[in-house]
Amino acid sequence: MSTVALDLISYRAAVESHAQSLGLFEQVLGHEPVSAPGSGLIYAVWVTDVAPVAARSGLNSMSARLELNGRVFMPADSQPEDDVDVAVLGAVDALLGAYAGDFDLGGTVANVDLLGAHGTALRARFGYARFDNTTYRVATLTVPLIINDAWTEAP
Repeated sequence: MSTVALDLISYRAAVESHAQSLGLFEQVLGHEPVSAPGSGLIYAVWVTDVAPVAARSGLNSMSARLELNGRVFMPADSQPEDDVDVAVLGAVDALLGAYAGDFDLGGTVANVDLLGAHGTALRARFGYARFDNTTYRVATLTVPLIINDAWTEAP
């Protein structure tokens, strides 16, 4: 049985493509920012975890769960301030809908683990992040990807 190497470039491109197609973001980044990402709505995607999935693995190969973080950023002092949460939640809503609507990311993964069959489900948590002198309202998405036959088991 042949296995598929974890192809982060393809998975991340599919996740970023959905974000770009929404037309909501000033920037879509393929990394976690280490400095202030800018103004307006920004979306960034990076890897947070990878592990085997016992329930989807067999005698010859192991399937994987690759967890991506996607983070929506918006300066918390954007005016009017009452609309910051509205904009961030609107972006999260659109992203969750996009990932649910293409839950195999164009065939690049077995599925996005929408309901958490193999760990944390597709979700978003809200908070704040500070970069330089700017405080951002953020929503951090967990985007769990299931990849069949990621690794071959030795006989």
